[in-house]
Amino acid sequence: MKFAYTIVYVPDVAASLAFFETAFGFSRRFLHESGSYGELQSGETTLSFAAHELGDMNFPGGHVRADTSAKPLGMELAFVSDDVAAAHRRAVAAGALELSAPQEKPWGQTVSYVRCPDGTLVELCSPIAPA
Repeated sequence: MKFAYTIVYVPDVAASLAFFETAFGFSRRFLHESGSYGELQSGETTLSFAAHELGDMNFPGGHVRADTSAKPLGMELAFVSDDVAAAHRRAVAAGALELSAPQEKPWGQTVSYVRCPDGTLVELCSPIAPA
């Protein structure tokens, strides 16, 4: 078994790709001509976005839209950075909502949280020191 990709269902795939490129420095790998699916280069695991309409097709009973949820969903994307404060400022400058400013955790890791315009919850964190 290998973790291949994460798909985030969003209202506007192209807008989410552009935001993640600007806010986090990822590069676009692919945007389908329909605009309903796209991918970013994000290391070994692919970060993908799909239109809510595809989610409606895949889940006949519906799904929870992060962009209309008053609170962040109970899952997050975590991005590791050597400079969490700078990464946090860049994300907020690009349009993310600050949920938690960078702070050092008891185990020595620096962590912050932002919510992207499409509702996605993102953790920005420093690498965890090996034990």
